[in-house]
Amino acid sequence: MQTERGITGDLRQIVGSDNVREATAEDAIEGVQPALVVEPGSVEEISGIMKLAAREGLAVSPRGGGTKTHLGDAPRQLDLIVSTTRMNEIMEHTPGDQIFRAEAGVRLEDLQEQVSASDQMLALDPPESGATLGGIIAANSSGPRRYKYGTVRDLIIGITVVLHDGTVAKAGSKVVKNVAGYDLSKLFTGSLGTLGIIATANFRLHPLPKASRTVAVEVESPQQAQEATQSIVHSQVEATAIELHYAEDEKLLTVLLESIPGGMDAKVETASFLLKQFGEVRTLSEEEADHLGPLTPPAVADEIVLKLGAPPAELGSVLESALGAAERRGLAHPRITGHAGTGVTFIGFSGEDEDAAVGFVGEMREIQTRKSGNVTLQRAPLTLKQRVSTWDNGGDYLGLVRRVKEKFDPRGGMNPGRYLGGL
Repeated sequence: MQTERGITGDLRQIVGSDNVREATAEDAIEGVQPALVVEPGSVEEISGIMKLAAREGLAVSPRGGGTKTHLGDAPRQLDLIVSTTRMNEIMEHTPGDQIFRAEAGVRLEDLQEQVSASDQMLALDPPESGATLGGIIAANSSGPRRYKYGTVRDLIIGITVVLHDGTVAKAGSKVVKNVAGYDLSKLFTGSLGTLGIIATANFRLHPLPKASRTVAVEVESPQQAQEATQSIVHSQVEATAIELHYAEDEKLLTVLLESIPGGMDAKVETASFLLKQFGEVRTLSEEEADHLGPLTPPAVADEIVLKLGAPPAELGSVLESALGAAERRGLAHPRITGHAGTGVTFIGFSGEDEDAAVGFVGEMREIQTRKSGNVTLQRAPLTLKQRVSTWDNGGDYLGLVRRVKEKFDPRGGMNPGRYLGGL
């Protein structure tokens, strides 16, 4: 293996002298600091970097906007961060076909601004400001609109990735209906940088809604929250999002409605009629609706956030379990939000008492495992992750994940230790 100076020199030959630097404390991931940060400007440069990394046995971590480095456990080894900062070009946008192709380092905000000129949008709305397309894909990050439009896996139609040894692989196409062949796009979605580096991606777009309103109902109990959610889910309202905001002082279920201006009043009237049996209904102002959101960023510096996945019809039991476990562990009323219509719930609570936090996470995992749900530490101090791990045991899914990892990263150099099962 070369010395660090020799590796630096080789990287500079690949990407240029200005695009390689020594890592600083700000580049550390969960307390593990890499030696170098490199910023490639093309797929070919990423390939050259990965060939070098494979030859020298370097552990590599891809990075986009850096908004999701809190996800996952601490890396076992970290030598090189490959940043997609320079890969920020929207390569193609075809409004008539409602598709685009872009490099992984394009920020979602910039992409939305460009396609909005054609009255279109990418129907992804993760909460992190500054997130890039590559990071959104790698984390399978989505937001409230997932209820109507789906997640990354539903919207991505093509991808270019660079594997651990520098091999460039492509899948999908620029045509929405093309689903033939090996679906590399969906495989890399949610892989958290453990299979390779995402270089470019193709997505389908949707028309921008012409009008929107948010209707909210105040609920009194977990069961009411569940019943109100199901009343919208099983109606003809066609909501864009159904969101839960369950704090100690205010418990709201909100329904985002989008339509053409002429159809909005009827949608609001129907949703309000369905919800009024559960509590006081009101239409939120844009400012009120924007203020409500998921648990990112945390409310307080030490807040721990759990992400629970369960069937939407079990929302009531999820809330009751969380509130009961928090009370038994002596924790204050947790801050709960979630995508109620799709069964994703976020639970935030103070990490001041780590032993209580360990007990709470363990109890929630035990309950959800019995019900075939899952519990992930979305945000937590490193010391807590070291005691309980970011991930649950994975069940039968873990074996599949291991086989995929062995196939795509046999040397184990891509984000080692950060994913499910220590992969």
